[in-house]
Amino acid sequence: MSSLTTILVANRGEIACRVMRTAKAMGLTTVAVHSAIDRDARHSREADIRVDLGGSKATDSYLQIDKLIAAAHASGAQAIHPGYGFLSENAGFARAIEAAGLIFLGPPASAIDAMGSKSAAKALMETAGVPLVPGYHGEAQDLETFRAACERIGYPVLLKATAGGGGKGMKVVEDVSQLAEALASAQREALSSFGNGQMLVEKYLLKPRHVEIQVFADQHGHCLYLNERDCSIQRRHQKVVEEAPAPGLSVEQRKAMGEAAVRAAQAIGYVGAGTVEFLLDARGEFFFMEMNTRLQVEHPVTEAITGLDLVAWQIRVAQGEALPITQEQVPLIGHAIEVRLYAEDPANDFLPATGHLALYRESSPGPGRRVDSGVEQGDDVSPFYDPMLGKLIAWGEDREQARLRLLGMLDEFAVGGLKTNLGFLRRIIGHPAFAAAELDTGFIPRYQDELLPAPGALSDAFWQAAGSAFMQSLPLGEGPWATNQGFRTGLPAEVSLHLSCNGQDRLVTLSGHTPLLCGEQLLIEHQGVRRAHLAVRSAGNLYLRWEGEMHAVSLFDPIAAVEAGQSHQGGLTAPMNGSIVRVLVEVGQTVEAGTQLVVLEAMKMEHSIRAPQAGVVKALFCQEGEMVAEGSALVELETTG
Repeated sequence: MSSLTTILVANRGEIACRVMRTAKAMGLTTVAVHSAIDRDARHSREADIRVDLGGSKATDSYLQIDKLIAAAHASGAQAIHPGYGFLSENAGFARAIEAAGLIFLGPPASAIDAMGSKSAAKALMETAGVPLVPGYHGEAQDLETFRAACERIGYPVLLKATAGGGGKGMKVVEDVSQLAEALASAQREALSSFGNGQMLVEKYLLKPRHVEIQVFADQHGHCLYLNERDCSIQRRHQKVVEEAPAPGLSVEQRKAMGEAAVRAAQAIGYVGAGTVEFLLDARGEFFFMEMNTRLQVEHPVTEAITGLDLVAWQIRVAQGEALPITQEQVPLIGHAIEVRLYAEDPANDFLPATGHLALYRESSPGPGRRVDSGVEQGDDVSPFYDPMLGKLIAWGEDREQARLRLLGMLDEFAVGGLKTNLGFLRRIIGHPAFAAAELDTGFIPRYQDELLPAPGALSDAFWQAAGSAFMQSLPLGEGPWATNQGFRTGLPAEVSLHLSCNGQDRLVTLSGHTPLLCGEQLLIEHQGVRRAHLAVRSAGNLYLRWEGEMHAVSLFDPIAAVEAGQSHQGGLTAPMNGSIVRVLVEVGQTVEAGTQLVVLEAMKMEHSIRAPQAGVVKALFCQEGEMVAEGSALVELETTG
């Protein structure tokens, strides 16, 4: 075994923090790299050594191979861990690391070449006799080729980036009229995220389950499958909930899929951690989808049911150690479920959210509880990178114990200052169909009305609670009373506050008989039952948890409300911070309702700004390549008719 002492993590966010945690436990020195705007990010703060790559976008920093290798040499690192995303499945990166005399903590470049391309991987599986979903995986990339392939396959179809992952460069196409726009957008996303715009297309199966096998191979020809994960609950092909083992999978099915995955890995001389992904239909038949030649976001659920540290295995295997157990010794203990916490707005088509984390409280630690995150309270979430804040993982002796434990974690978690999918996750895990393990990739669309209820008017009880908590949380010496106690004991006879929350406002009148704020718990008693609601004052706002959602309450500002209303009249604004990648219209052009006007790139995804109704483009306030802030005017549209 070589004398490895220092590891550089060529990534950011929660995966960088997670890799460094294991490396430090093994006594290794950790090196973080960061872009200019990530200088004070959590992964930078936690590293022993940090190296500034400069730039803001990933293309100027985390995707710069020469800069990463120079950082390794400058810091004394002997090995580089790629994390996931970015360059983790880039064969050129693996080769450059080896050429520089460094250790790549991943598979050989040849394996990445063979399986990193979805097209090549499908061809290999076809030769091996593994069932494939009907599709086109050829070299020709023109629109006519794809149109002909789609007609042969039959709509709906799924466009996928051959070098992609994580839902980037992936589009569902329902009919031929959508193909051209979807193909162009998917190619741009793929090129931006992976530096490769090559696409494939395959039949879009209805009601499939997404089941993947974790494989691990050493340099001595040994390969294991570490059970499976069910990742069926997805939104726009991005996994939201993952669990292990897959509910309802028989011992025979696990063995058949596991052995197929091992054969695939051995056929390409695989080394390290990898995942072979399958679609499993209701009849129990499975179809090869792709192989991810890296550690997966959802690896913690496998660690939870096996008791193994996959990052430690990666480090040891890369140094030539043999796998420490045989296939028969692979543990399968209990059940684990993971959810991904994103900075995004579920009520606004899941648009990524950027801003300041004024409040960030993780679930309390305990048996069967794990949080892998890449942020802390006070951090800023930028528009340049993936919007995942972290992951919550719960383990139990059985699935129901894990599910209930995860519900408890979600109830404790608190985020304020920007929108997140926390409440959405809570509704998924608490849904009766999820409790019954009725899983397939259509879960979220099927139960959309329950998982994404239309926002309604905030109740009188909420406003009274918010008013009471707001007044009592004022700093000592402010407001109509002050004490040196940990909570306020009473109010003046009557106090009125004009409050604002979620675009609504209310004049709230409070009397001396009001719920008590004790520390950060607002205690409300009704019919003899007392409940505690988290209420935290931060940066001028009150963050109040109410019916499972965190609400930001502030004093109503009538001038700001008028200005906000005026700024949106007749104009189309940027829904988030980002960069303009396409301007598709000109001043004076007549457009129909739904016409694509501008394409904005943020959080590694494209977002289309479309005409809400027919009209004439009166003015353009942006140009391609320009960075724009959330709320900035992009297009002024004069409606017709």
